[in-house]
Amino acid sequence: MRCLLFITGASSGIGQALAAHAYTLDWDLALVARRESQLQHWAEACRLDPARYRVYAADVADVDSIVAAARACLGQQGVPEVVIASAGISIGMDTAAREDLDIMARTLAINNVGLAATFHPFIEPMRQRGSGRLVGIASVAGLRGLPGHGAYCASKAGVISYCESLRGELRGSGVRVVTLSPGYVDTPMTQQNRYAMPFLISPQTFAARAWPAIVSGVSHRVIPWPMALAARPLRWLPDTLFDALLAGRPRKHRAGGPRG
Repeated sequence: MRCLLFITGASSGIGQALAAHAYTLDWDLALVARRESQLQHWAEACRLDPARYRVYAADVADVDSIVAAARACLGQQGVPEVVIASAGISIGMDTAAREDLDIMARTLAINNVGLAATFHPFIEPMRQRGSGRLVGIASVAGLRGLPGHGAYCASKAGVISYCESLRGELRGSGVRVVTLSPGYVDTPMTQQNRYAMPFLISPQTFAARAWPAIVSGVSHRVIPWPMALAARPLRWLPDTLFDALLAGRPRKHRAGGPRG
């Protein structure tokens, strides 16, 4: 009997690459995205077997929406072995701009509350079964704050801390919580960045390297490994040196234009 993967953000980028990789390993798929038609078109273009996947439309920023999709999956496909909360957004912000506070609120709603809402319906069924993997997609940007990236860095730091908290809560239940922190991955989210992206990898490479970590249930993995080596010293770098290192670095695009 094939295992089932439930994954949000499956319409593009890392989420789609992880779904495709799991499919090649003979997993069934529960695919979740806001853009249902786009996701369905991708599945048909890839000639996925209709008997091995289902598409669920949901907006992870809406708790009731993602919970309903998860419950539909439980009713139609059963309890997944792996749940990956991959949906996320990254938009630059300037706290001096009032409109950017709304950007931060939406970022946290999707990247943090949406992640917890994605996991919520599966915790008790997995606990009763005694097995499962809950996978949160964080980022190396969650290790330290970057100028102009306040919303995104805060949200990804939140993913790391939240998953760590949940891991402790589920200790001994057989349900493992895995945190994946990508470095730079060549996705629509990063293609607009205005700065150098060292150790850039494709979504397919990320998926291939992430899957063993997911299956084994490691607590936290930075991918690719050179980024892990580079990121670790940054966590302990004195603030004065860290700030000087980032001085003048181009910032992520804001929704409302340059400023800052």
